[in-house]
Amino acid sequence: MNNFLDYVSNRRSVYAISDETLISDAQLKELVETTVKHTPSAFNSQTGRVILLLGDDHKKVWNITLEELRKVTPEDAFADTAEKIAGFAAGYGTVLFFEEQDTIKSLQENFPFYKDNFPLWSLQSSGMLQFAVWTALESEGYGASLQHYNPLIDEEIETAWNVPKGWKLLAQMPFGKATAPAGDKEYLPIESRFKVYGK
Repeated sequence: MNNFLDYVSNRRSVYAISDETLISDAQLKELVETTVKHTPSAFNSQTGRVILLLGDDHKKVWNITLEELRKVTPEDAFADTAEKIAGFAAGYGTVLFFEEQDTIKSLQENFPFYKDNFPLWSLQSSGMLQFAVWTALESEGYGASLQHYNPLIDEEIETAWNVPKGWKLLAQMPFGKATAPAGDKEYLPIESRFKVYGK
């Protein structure tokens, strides 16, 4: 098995993470930047947008999330919620994933035959981008998970980091050095998910 398939196989949701440095911030920036640049998109629309948060900015996004959750979480359940968010904040950084909506709308206007497909293709491209970044982080020894606190946190995120108008938040990926392995995972029989015809 080549290294890529090793990373694909080892990529899992890891929730126990620390803020220990594994590679430099410059290398992290290059890793995410390269992945954003080369992830495919329909009509080469390149609608994926990413903000990488490190240091105090990483902590800030989870403080924002905690305070927004405090407003909607029953008091007797909030301790568990706070513990979960603290686990994300304990990591090294967070990747915010967005899709740029103006380009999607423009494509819908210019190619009306595919109008209904462009939002779907945008989500497919974002899924590829999220997976690519996750796998790239795994290749450097980081554990990560994918979270979805949008739209609850959208307004505060937009204000805190000057998010351009038209960027729609889709997911948040806290990452850091894994301090415990991922839990066991069960797999459906591969025969029920994959078939080959021909040679």
